Amino acid sequence: MTTAALGAGGVPPMPDRTPKALRAAISQHAPKLLVDFDRHWRRDIADAYDLAPVPAFMARWWGEYALARNPRLEAQVHRLEDGADQEPDYDRAKAMIEEAGRLRRDAAKAEPGQ
Repeated sequence: MTTAALGAGGVPPMPDRTPKALRAAISQHAPKLLVDFDRHWRRDIADAYDLAPVPAFMARWWGEYALARNPRLEAQVHRLEDGADQEPDYDRAKAMIEEAGRLRRDAAKAEPGQ
């Protein structure tokens, strides 16, 4: 991924859907994820003789980056998750976790360039 202009709200666009482009985007816009991304890559993908794990790897990190590139959305998701952890009412905690999950899934639906 080349240095791309920030999109609406200062959120960088999603990269091409390749491991190399995703790693470059993480490096540039969400460097806090880079160590875990690289560790996961080395552990599960780099020396693999079977490419079957690549789609799952990409799905996970696509979603992680989609969330991390938007600090407001990421903060909202973490507030919901942390709030659910402290919430004594089961139904309210469940609703908070479900909302956090919905936000994560929606973020992960972003397409390249969005």
